[in-house]
Amino acid sequence: MVINSFLKLPNKFIYFKPPIMANWQPDNNSLMQVIQLLKESQFPCNETQRAIQQKLESLNQYHDFNNYLIYVLSKLTTEDEPTRSLAGLILKNNLKVFYHNFPPEVKSFIKQQCLSCIGDPSSLIRATVGILCTTIVTKGGLEDWPGLLEHLCTMIGSQTLTECEGAFGALQKICEDSSDQLETLPGANGTKALDTLIPLFMQYFKHSSSKIRSCALACINQFIINLPPALLENLGNFVQGLTLLASDDDPEVRKNVCRALVMLLEVRVDHLAPHMNDIIEYMLIRTQDPDENVALEACEFWLAYAELPTEVLSMLSPYLARLVPILIQGMKYSEIDIILLKGDVDDDEMIPDNEQDIKPRFHKSRTHQQSYANGDKGAEGAEEDDEDVDDEAFADWNLRKCSAAALDALSNVYKEDILGPLLPILMETLSSSEWEVKELGILALGAVAEGCMNGIIPHLPQLVPFLNNALSDKKTLVRSITCWTLSRYAHWIVNQPADQYLRSLVEELLKRMLDTNKRVQEAACSAFATLEEEACTELLPYLKFILATFLEAFKKYQHKSLLILYDAIGTLADSVGYHLNNPEYIEILMPPLIAKWNSLKDDDKDLFPLLECLSSVATALQTGFVPYAEPVYQRCLLLIERTLTAALLAATQPDQYEKPDKDFMIVALDLLSGMAEGMEGEIEVFVKNSNILPLLFQCMQDDMSEVRQSSFALLGDLTKACFQHVKPHINELIPVLVNNLQPCYISVCNNATWAIGEISIQLGPEMKPYAGVILNQLIVIINRENTPKTLLENTAITIGRLGLVCSEDIAPYLNRFIRLWCASLRNIRDNDEKDSAFRGVCAMISRNPSGIIQDFIYFCDAVASWVSPKEDLKLMFKQILDGFKTQLGDENWAKITEPFPDMLRKRLAQVYGV
Repeated sequence: MVINSFLKLPNKFIYFKPPIMANWQPDNNSLMQVIQLLKESQFPCNETQRAIQQKLESLNQYHDFNNYLIYVLSKLTTEDEPTRSLAGLILKNNLKVFYHNFPPEVKSFIKQQCLSCIGDPSSLIRATVGILCTTIVTKGGLEDWPGLLEHLCTMIGSQTLTECEGAFGALQKICEDSSDQLETLPGANGTKALDTLIPLFMQYFKHSSSKIRSCALACINQFIINLPPALLENLGNFVQGLTLLASDDDPEVRKNVCRALVMLLEVRVDHLAPHMNDIIEYMLIRTQDPDENVALEACEFWLAYAELPTEVLSMLSPYLARLVPILIQGMKYSEIDIILLKGDVDDDEMIPDNEQDIKPRFHKSRTHQQSYANGDKGAEGAEEDDEDVDDEAFADWNLRKCSAAALDALSNVYKEDILGPLLPILMETLSSSEWEVKELGILALGAVAEGCMNGIIPHLPQLVPFLNNALSDKKTLVRSITCWTLSRYAHWIVNQPADQYLRSLVEELLKRMLDTNKRVQEAACSAFATLEEEACTELLPYLKFILATFLEAFKKYQHKSLLILYDAIGTLADSVGYHLNNPEYIEILMPPLIAKWNSLKDDDKDLFPLLECLSSVATALQTGFVPYAEPVYQRCLLLIERTLTAALLAATQPDQYEKPDKDFMIVALDLLSGMAEGMEGEIEVFVKNSNILPLLFQCMQDDMSEVRQSSFALLGDLTKACFQHVKPHINELIPVLVNNLQPCYISVCNNATWAIGEISIQLGPEMKPYAGVILNQLIVIINRENTPKTLLENTAITIGRLGLVCSEDIAPYLNRFIRLWCASLRNIRDNDEKDSAFRGVCAMISRNPSGIIQDFIYFCDAVASWVSPKEDLKLMFKQILDGFKTQLGDENWAKITEPFPDMLRKRLAQVYGV
């Protein structure tokens, strides 16, 4: 058959004969067509690419096709290297997906051909063969390829350099991808394979080829973190080998030396401690290495050092004066950085965003934190990390970012000791006429904000006005980094007299939000969100101005800036709360949000940040959200229903349907939760006329923890808002909640615990059938080590609420939780949740006073933590304390209270007269 164009080929144009023997040979006509496929697949035309991709996928039904691919790679040395390599990469993808379906003879042929060309003269082909080897090992295991390691170890001793390099390249990839297999692989005479491999690799540290030296070291580096016995026994020799390679001419070798030292610092600092001064000296040099990749790897050392035990930290102190200037120099933008960041481009707001530059956004499910939590940001303490000290668009980790992060980390350890060498540098850089130098000074000032705050405070009255002025600098990269640095000092600024710094900062940041440069817009938006979190209601005088700026931003922002604007709006709603429920503010804020809501399709992932934003807005607006509620409510239900249906189809017919993106369901659940929390009883009419409870029941049983987490938050909010619609489903809902009281999923457990507490308050004594099994689970959680603060608080609140409605059932178990219960709730603010929990404990104590006798001091301390309890609760406390004092008698009371701290005794005497 003569073929003129691939796109005209019939669907079954190649006849593959099943392989019969190891010396398989291709059909020449079929081989030519495969080569044609490979060549045409390199054409840039997208339509051609798609057609060829479909054809290649259809050929996977023929196992013989994979023989052709390995044949092209290994045998057709007359073909160009890209075509041969492409054949190998397509084969790699097939191995990853279909390896276990390959007939044994095909697997055998592929392995045979890989070994035959591992020393190919082409470095590209050698690298491709190494990728195939590690893919086969990853999929089939080393046991499925007997003799592979022996063959490669023999080849690294070859006098032919290409064979040695090819074998070592394959070994390096296998060590990277299958280190766990190698650590357990048996060797000869009862040894492990690594007992032979690691000393063998070390022998090649002296090889004449830098490529071999680098590969040998890289192979061993894969085992440092787990430190298997074979490496531990040779650790001394390994460190000596690193010394030999430390000043190698090849930057790749030096990079691997630095990487090894960083990992050893993390796992065996005791072994490095005797050599630490020499290592620090070496890393100071390498952090300034002319090769940036080496310098970056060395810079990681300082980040790791900041995590070391206290007894080792002092060894770095004498070097801080030399290290700080090195780190600051590493933070300076290089010429290539400026080019990549378009640092010389000022006005770009009208240039459409490159969609490829916008990072995928993943929704974080709603974790229900009570209003009693003092600044805690979630059950797992998972605060948004503001350590991204550089521009998000230049997202790759680089020397600038690593240097800044290292300075940040070290400042948190050495505090004001960093300031000695830093302050003169700051004075010099901040006053520089060179914008690149000024910019790195501003970055450095932001990097040390957390660790050196006490030492910086005396200088802030001069620095903050300077930074405010820098927000108007003519260079975009100066303006953008200044936004970030000011956000790092927002806490201090907010705590000064309002007219002194806050007003001007708000004004300047809002101006920068409307900057003509998109990078500055994004930085200003992010910085303003941080300021919102710190300032909260301090922003009320500027609220109309803020919202007007947000409205202007809506009109001019491109895609990426708009996503950050959603976050700033949502954070503002969280920070000022119900103060946003003002007709004038609503008229400014809601129309652009609803217009964007209406313009987005149901499968557009921009719905994620928009729904997150609307969730916060709905909670803050309370009844002010009612005019917008119905279409939002209905669309959320639709998103949930569609996702559940798609998930069911994907589970039952996986060959026909892909798994849906459940983030659409999660953000919809969270928005409904925000609406229920804000609108309270006003949401009842929507719940009444919908199927939300059956849908919620399905979501609560989803296999994805984030879906369950958001489901339980919504259940708790619906319980508070319209329990009459939740109550008919209680018998099926509570067992699901109980099954999720598993601390291994902290946020899920947190929300399930909170929802049970809300149900308890509403259901009252009817909780009795469930109280026992719930309590058993909660006792396990509250007594578990390292339970996060918010989960402990929610658990304690729910135990107290159970005790309030079922005190007879819960009281006998007081001694199993009372100490940790009191410790968990002593630091939370006075509010309704705390009130209901303490009433429950008082009810339990009245039924079982002996249950707290061993931990009486903890109960007294928790009672004393109240600032102003309601009069009837205060009377309960007094009755319990008086009862104990009367029962014990004055002499025993004096003995029991003698160990109490003076402040506690005074508080109890002053407030409760005991």
